[in-house]
Amino acid sequence: MKYVSTRGQAPELTFEDAMLTGLARDGGLYVPEIWPELSVEVIADFAGLAYEEVAFRVMKPFIGDTFGDDEFREILKRAYAGFNHEARCPIVQIGENDFLLELHHGPTLAFKDVAMQLIGQMFEVSLKRRGQRVTIVGATSGDTGSAAIEAFRGSEAVDVFIMYPHGRVSEVQRRQMTTPTESNVHALAVDGDFDDCQARLKDMFNDFEFRDGVKLAGVNSINWARVLAQVVYYFTSAVSLGAPHRKVSFTVPTGNFGDIFAAYVARRMGLPIDRLIIATNQNNILHRTLQTGTYATEGVSPSISPSMDIQVSSNFERALFEIYDREGDAVAQLMQELKGGSFTLSQGALARLRMEFDSGDCSEDETLAAIATVRKMTGEVVCPHTAVGIKVAADKRINGRVPMVTLATAHAAKFPDAVRQACGVRPELPPGMADLFERPERVTRVANDLRAIEDIIRKGTRA
Repeated sequence: MKYVSTRGQAPELTFEDAMLTGLARDGGLYVPEIWPELSVEVIADFAGLAYEEVAFRVMKPFIGDTFGDDEFREILKRAYAGFNHEARCPIVQIGENDFLLELHHGPTLAFKDVAMQLIGQMFEVSLKRRGQRVTIVGATSGDTGSAAIEAFRGSEAVDVFIMYPHGRVSEVQRRQMTTPTESNVHALAVDGDFDDCQARLKDMFNDFEFRDGVKLAGVNSINWARVLAQVVYYFTSAVSLGAPHRKVSFTVPTGNFGDIFAAYVARRMGLPIDRLIIATNQNNILHRTLQTGTYATEGVSPSISPSMDIQVSSNFERALFEIYDREGDAVAQLMQELKGGSFTLSQGALARLRMEFDSGDCSEDETLAAIATVRKMTGEVVCPHTAVGIKVAADKRINGRVPMVTLATAHAAKFPDAVRQACGVRPELPPGMADLFERPERVTRVANDLRAIEDIIRKGTRA
């Protein structure tokens, strides 16, 4: 399996090289040159298998011979050993034919652990085999950063620098990034919003002297391996509800489009997904795009669902590549136009986008109301991001006979103030994290300035 850039000008890479590279040198994102397809029989055989075995079978066509079969199974075993649920990503019923896919049973209580714990193991094996070390720089709206730090803390082959928007993540999210004591992990509080952090990350990848000098790698969802790891739980949840002999719909709270693009990949592989619904908060650029055909940034309004406070959704570029028939020049032109604040899809591309996705949005008051309603009706306490998904799923319900699965992206305890405001319950952190607010913090505040950030990273690497 080879990987190509969405902008068409970077060399093709193997899975291992694409994983370790992150962003393509032409500024694009890597995608497989073809989409592997799984037969009905193969998907049906997933029923009753352990999560790790389904992950092996789903991911194997994409990784080729990067890892031997026994080696990859051992990597998967190590990656998910720290999850606190045997099913890894269980489903919970909250209505007659409505379900939550719980993705918060990993060590940092968010769906990012599902991919990041696996990437951490894959990086370690690949870098040790190559005798290399890398510097990982990431941008986070809250959950990616803590998951990356948890996955790589103490690594001898990796230095990690995570940029997060100062004052725009929850206190739990911040402390998960700033309290680890290992010297190879660093939290950078950037004066700006998430889009600023993400822009500086891309600037670093496009500064080839810096990129090559620190051996820069990325584990944001620009990294294909992140998206691939998330494909697996669409298969496990759908099969548990009757797929492939029954269609299943998914509603995905998303800001950066990576998680719902993983669902699109599952559909391309043969999973019978009926509808894919994008759920956005008040920063609803993805919903507006599906409504109008114009992707126009309008600035970010801070919300109680901060991981979705995004206007530049990086993984949307992968969707553009597909709806423009994999024409890299067309994607590159749209990305150039976006530097001016907006671009408009062709009529054909918009029609194809609407064939693949539906969308909805959710206000702050509606988010709080959804948390309260779910608590009252089911006893479940959900985080604000999950509540956004539940509200949009209810709005978009068409066929009650098709199971609707909403992704529960984070544990409610990561957002205790918003949850208490909504339903009067302050969710507690798990025992292993109970002293989080007592641990000393270690963080560097930095201006939204590329050179200042690069200087900090150069001084902090052990390469």
